[in-house]
Amino acid sequence: MDDGKTTEPKAKWWSRPTPGRSTRTAPQEPSPVEDAMPPAEAPAVSEAPRDAPHESPAPEPAPAGPPSPGTLVPEAQDPGTPSPAPRAAQPLHEPDQYSTPPYGGPGPWAPAPPVQRPTPAHGTPVPPPYAGTNGSGMTLPPAPASAFQAPPPQAQAPHPQPQAQPPSPQWLQYDPWGAPRQPLITQPGPPLGPDGRRRSRRGPVLIGALLLALVAGGIGGGIGAYIERNGGFTAVELPQDERNGGGRAPDSVAGIAASALPSVVTLHVSGTTESGTGTGFVLDDRGHILTNNHVVAPAGSSGDITVTFSGGETARAEIVGTDSGYDLAVVKVSGVSGLKPLPLGNSDNVQVGDPVVAIGAPFDLSNTVTSGIISAKDRPITAGGEKGDGSDISYVDALQTDAPINPGNSGGPLVDTDAHVIGINSAIRAADSGSTTEGGQAGSIGLGFAIPINQGKRVAEELINTGKATHPVIGVSLDMKYTGDGAKVGTEGADGKSSVTKGGPGAKAGIRPGDVITEVDGRRVHSGEELIVKIRSHRPGDRLELRLTRGGKDLSMTLTLGSATGT
Repeated sequence: MDDGKTTEPKAKWWSRPTPGRSTRTAPQEPSPVEDAMPPAEAPAVSEAPRDAPHESPAPEPAPAGPPSPGTLVPEAQDPGTPSPAPRAAQPLHEPDQYSTPPYGGPGPWAPAPPVQRPTPAHGTPVPPPYAGTNGSGMTLPPAPASAFQAPPPQAQAPHPQPQAQPPSPQWLQYDPWGAPRQPLITQPGPPLGPDGRRRSRRGPVLIGALLLALVAGGIGGGIGAYIERNGGFTAVELPQDERNGGGRAPDSVAGIAASALPSVVTLHVSGTTESGTGTGFVLDDRGHILTNNHVVAPAGSSGDITVTFSGGETARAEIVGTDSGYDLAVVKVSGVSGLKPLPLGNSDNVQVGDPVVAIGAPFDLSNTVTSGIISAKDRPITAGGEKGDGSDISYVDALQTDAPINPGNSGGPLVDTDAHVIGINSAIRAADSGSTTEGGQAGSIGLGFAIPINQGKRVAEELINTGKATHPVIGVSLDMKYTGDGAKVGTEGADGKSSVTKGGPGAKAGIRPGDVITEVDGRRVHSGEELIVKIRSHRPGDRLELRLTRGGKDLSMTLTLGSATGT
C-alpha cells in the first residue's frame, strides 16, 4: 500500500560490489548511471537490513583487456592527489514514518519482507532466475538479461588504475532481494478448454446438488411418513388411572349382574317346523331350569333343546312340564355339576318404583343386562291365542317394568337389588301390535311385563312334582262379548248347559247366570279377562270376597276357589 509514503524514485540497488574494499557501506548518492536507468526497466530490489552490514568477499583481479559493455568503470584519479575523505553514508530515500518494508519493520498492514539471501561473491556461479508462474499454473519466460544491465559508462580520462572484473551476466540477472516468483496457490487452476477458456464446473456442481436434494427429499419423506404412522420416533404412552377398580356394591347394577349371571342360561330350541331362542334360570342343583312355555313350544314332543351357561358350557335339556295358561315351563339338564340356583324373592312385597334388573339374550345376545324400575303392578295381560280356540291364551297378573326387554329375553329373570328373582320376563307392549309375547319379534318401547315369581314358584313346583299345573276356578262361564263395566256371567254355558257349574265353587257361593262381578278382594274388575287374571293369581282353595250386581242391586259373597288341571 502506498498511503502516506514518499513518492520519490526507489533506489535501483542498495549495494553493489566495490573493487579493493572488503566492507560494504550504504551508497552516498545515486550515480549518473543509476539515475539514467529508466524506472520501468530497473528490477525491484529489496533493502538490506540497515543495522546488519556484512562483508563481501575480495574481488578477483580483472582480466586484461578492454571492459565489456555495460561494465561499471571507476573514474581515473591522479596518484599524487590525495583521496578525499569519505562522506557519511546517506540513504537513498527519506526515513519512512510508517516503517514500511523494505525500509523498516513490517507495518500493521504491510506483508512481511521476503527471506533475504546473502549477496554472492564475485565470480560465484548463480543459477538462472526462476521462471515462476502467473498464479494459475502458467509458466512465465525468464526476463531478458538486458533488463538488468546498466547503460555504458561515460568516457573518462585514462588513468593507470586497475581495472575491475566485469560482473558475470548471471549476476546482472540475479535479484538477491527479490522473492522467488512462485504460484500464488499450491494447486493449479482449472484446465483450459480447446478455445483457450477455462472449463466450467457449474454443470457437475448442479448435478451433484440436484442428486443431494433428491436423496435428502427421499429421506425426509420417509422420516415424515414414519412419524405420521407411528407418532414419532418414540412410543407414546398415554396417562391412565392406575387405581384398582375394586369391587362393586352388591345392590348396584354391576353387583347384581355379577351375582345373578352365573345362574342365567340361554336356550336354543329347534323343532320340525320352527325354532327359537329364549332365556331361563337355574332353580336347583338338580338341573331344573324355569322358562316360558312359548320358548320351548317349537320343540314339540320330538324337538331339540340346547342350554348354554354363562361360562360358555352347553348341555342338552329335556322338558319336564309346561303350562300354556301360565306361559311357564320347566326343563332339566343332566350330568352338569356346579350349578348355582338363583334365589327367589317375594313378588307380593314389590313396590312401584323399586329398581330392577332384567337379564337375558335379546336377539340371541347372551348375558345381556338391562335395568329399570317397577312401573306398575297387577297388570292383567293376555298373550297367545294363535290357535284360535283359546287353549293357548295366557292370563297373567303381571309386573310392569321399563327395563328394556326384547325378543330373546323371554323366560329370563327380573331381579331386585338383592339379586333375588321377583318375576319372569314374558311379554312386551309393542307400538304396532299391542300386548304380545316376545315371540312377535317387536322391539322394546319400555313396556315390559313379567310373571310374578310367587305365581311362577307354585307352577314350577307343580310341574316338577307332577308334570302338570293346577288352575284355580270359580265354576262359572263368562260372557266375553260383554262391553259393560265388570265381568258378566253368561246366560248359557257350552253345549247348552248352565253357565254356573252345579256344585261348583260359584254355585256354592250363590252366583247366578247374568250376574256382573265388579270387585275381587276389593280390587275393581272391568272385563272378563281381568277377572280370570285376578283369579289365577291365587292358589286353589283360597277364599275370595266378591262384589256383584244383580237386577240393579249390589251384593257381596265369599267364594272358595276350586282346582282344575291346566294344559
